[in-house]
Amino acid sequence: VQLVESGGGLVQPGGSLRLSCAASGFTFSSYDMSWYRQAPGKERELVAHIISSGGSTNYADSVKGRFTISRDNAKNTVYLQMNRLKPEDTAVYYCNAFSFRSLKKYEFWGQGTQVTVSS
Repeated sequence: VQLVESGGGLVQPGGSLRLSCAASGFTFSSYDMSWYRQAPGKERELVAHIISSGGSTNYADSVKGRFTISRDNAKNTVYLQMNRLKPEDTAVYYCNAFSFRSLKKYEFWGQGTQVTVSS
């Protein structure tokens, strides 16, 4: 199983980035996908979530209206489009796959990609 994030980097406040997470080794279309982030000295927090079919999404209040999560089940990839970035969005962003079937939890994490918002 692999989740490989890409697309992070340094961006000025007000700028945009698009994160990607390429999945392999499991049935991607059966898993809900999420993006989490962790800033230095803070706990990891949920940023955005999308169900397996892509038909429903949820966002943290701090990113609503600025970030958009999407997925392409044909490409086994989930995306996070981040617009109007703020310095407080600076964090390591992690991709997460989750499924609960037959009373068993299945969960995988990527290695993270750094996003730095600074002038």
